Amino acid sequence: MSNLLLIIGLITGFIVGATGLVGEFTMGTKIFNYTLYALLFFVGVGVGSNKRIWIFLKKLNYKIVLIPIATIIGTFIGVLPLVLFFKSFKLNEVLAVSAGFGYYSLASIIVSNEYGYTLGLFALISNLLRESFTIIFSPFLVKIFGKLAPIMAGGATSMDTTLPSVVKSSGKEYAAISIFNGFVLTIFVPFILPLFLNL
Repeated sequence: MSNLLLIIGLITGFIVGATGLVGEFTMGTKIFNYTLYALLFFVGVGVGSNKRIWIFLKKLNYKIVLIPIATIIGTFIGVLPLVLFFKSFKLNEVLAVSAGFGYYSLASIIVSNEYGYTLGLFALISNLLRESFTIIFSPFLVKIFGKLAPIMAGGATSMDTTLPSVVKSSGKEYAAISIFNGFVLTIFVPFILPLFLNL
């Protein structure tokens, strides 16, 4: 349902933008900056107020940090071949788009603000597809790659939107790992993504 609303919002934005119903202010960088600041604030509020995360963190083994690290490395290795197919984009741009780790709303705003609307749209679509792919194919990922696969595929979304799919496919015992993975990646997105944009 949330994905459908996102698509409707995107299409509505295209139509409104094409008709020229919005002023120049909405197309400037100021509104993107304000939106980004507000979004980061609410991300912090959402993560900080989630008591489950802090309970899980106290119980987890230190080795669990290897999972978000592997997710980050695997994501970047996985998108490298795309540079050959999308020759109009530089390597750092492709890496920046993937550095949203499924967090499409935050990634698209940061990329649009720093690098333009076209790349921002790619960030939105690619990260949205990552979330959708995880929700749909979690059972197959478990069968082929193991029970950690849906968690790593979900990236930052493994703590919320893809968590039910992870639990259903991998088991309830993987819920804590999934939440931790999403928590770490959600925190890191605003820091990792701009690094590639500034290369």
